[in-house]
Amino acid sequence: QVQLEVSGGGLVQPGGSLTLSCTVSGRTFNTAAMGWFRQAPGEEREFVAVVTWGGRNPTYGDSVKGRFFISVDNARNTIYLRMNNLRPEDTAIYSCAAGTTPRDVMNGRIISWGQGTQVTVSS
Repeated sequence: QVQLEVSGGGLVQPGGSLTLSCTVSGRTFNTAAMGWFRQAPGEEREFVAVVTWGGRNPTYGDSVKGRFFISVDNARNTIYLRMNNLRPEDTAIYSCAAGTTPRDVMNGRIISWGQGTQVTVSS
């Protein structure tokens, strides 16, 4: 059974940076893609980024393009989300997710979810 453990949330000032980590145990053939989502209070869950374990073709949501970067470390079974130039509207609970393909992840067809971590952008 795939399990995802998220860490790295916190409070950061506007313009600052933060890196989230998602460590995976029990990887299987059907969890080849890993992604990040976020959900702000009163809002629907929003796709943030997705990548394959091979690190190919990372894809980002429009609101984070050019500011957020997803990466993988196969040796540590961990994916990262580096968030730069953070804005107050980035405040949300961030979760990582595993799926079979990047398209599956982007469309919400998720095999396993990690717990959320709060990211708050405020001065």
